[in-house]
Amino acid sequence: MAGGGNAIRGSRVGAGPMGEAERGDAAPRQTVTYFCAREHRSVVPFSTEATIPESWDCPKCGLPASLDSDNPPPAPKIEPYKTHLAYVKERRSDKEAEDILDEALTLLRTRRKSGDIIF
Repeated sequence: MAGGGNAIRGSRVGAGPMGEAERGDAAPRQTVTYFCAREHRSVVPFSTEATIPESWDCPKCGLPASLDSDNPPPAPKIEPYKTHLAYVKERRSDKEAEDILDEALTLLRTRRKSGDIIF
């Protein structure tokens, strides 16, 4: 199926060869090398007027990288997923959990004896 319209194929606004004369001169640049814990080396260009950041994410592995090749930053520690029970156990001791369970069972038994229906 052929496309309709009066567009010229293969062209768009701004398409075509552009040189330094049409764009203007490029800003002066400096290259900075960052090193990650997996010994990747990343060379990043910055403007000479830019403030150079102390750390940069490695484009190869995603770990943080720094300017110091001898001492790159360590990989961040990732905490495993915790269940609701794990959070409860952090807040309560085993003794507190037994007391709360006994209290809840006592309340439940008294309601059953009195004939209250619990949904």
